[in-house]
Amino acid sequence: MRIIFMGTPEFAVESLRKLVENKYNVVAVVTMPDKPFGRHHETLMASPVKEYALSVGIPVLQPEKLKDPVFLEELRSYQADLQIVVAFRMLPEVVWNMPRMGTFNLHAALLPQYRGAAPINWAVINGETETGVTTFFLDHDIDTGRIIHRVATPIADTDTVGDVYDRLMYLGADLVLQTVDDISEGRVQAVEQSTMVVDGKEELRPAPKLFKENTEIRWSQHSMKSAYDFIRGLSPYPGAWTTLRTADGRETVMKIYFSEKLPTAEAGTEAAETASDNVSEAIPLLSDGRTYLQVALPGGFLRVTDLQLAGKRRMKVADFLRGAHLESATFVEN
Repeated sequence: MRIIFMGTPEFAVESLRKLVENKYNVVAVVTMPDKPFGRHHETLMASPVKEYALSVGIPVLQPEKLKDPVFLEELRSYQADLQIVVAFRMLPEVVWNMPRMGTFNLHAALLPQYRGAAPINWAVINGETETGVTTFFLDHDIDTGRIIHRVATPIADTDTVGDVYDRLMYLGADLVLQTVDDISEGRVQAVEQSTMVVDGKEELRPAPKLFKENTEIRWSQHSMKSAYDFIRGLSPYPGAWTTLRTADGRETVMKIYFSEKLPTAEAGTEAAETASDNVSEAIPLLSDGRTYLQVALPGGFLRVTDLQLAGKRRMKVADFLRGAHLESATFVEN
């Protein structure tokens, strides 16, 4: 069986490596064009998938446009029986319908839940206790094709998105091999997503792409638990951020990477009442000036442990407090 693999980031490399090391016939790789980086964008950086493919002698295609006739002709020339997509772009039908056995995608969630670009982040942000990986055949709409296999894994209350990412990367690579074997042996009985019960949930939860606007900590909209989940669902990348305002009115962006929950029945009552009056109300910081920094939210105190100020290095809260003057400091919302 001749296979073409499509992917870009580190998450996809493990699946490609598994295919290569287990002697599957990967005849070509399709990945994103090299990205310029550096102060003057004078240097081009290859994707992790490209770097690995070249290291094992697999031809690499890097089309700017997936409907480019030159690219399509080159893709056809490899006469692939099957295409595998892991963390790549949305494919046009002329591409995903090309191989005789079709094209399947590895998605880092338990479809039909968490369709979209950031499924791992949103599962953690929403406080899920379980996620997983899914393989499915591509069709016209994103992440809606017939499901081939799903494998679940728990999300611990202390897991960050980085922890879950690593776990799903290896779990997904194993599932890719199982899916290839089942397709080649004719054992697949793919299931339409529309026929699946969504784990008892009333509605599907999306996984939209992450931007600056949806990674800000909106303190007035959070309980202690939901703020804790939001922070770990964006750690280590891209990082949940907030605006710190000091007593003299100066403001700076702070990213928070880790926090701790300190549940109490009373904590956060005043903050919740204030937030109900004005959703943009500043949230006062509580600190001894040496060892801890926390905010009161409905359900308890949220204690910040790892942070980064704009233009500074990432640090522990004790290191930050040594040089900070936080009298009457607040977190504010934009």
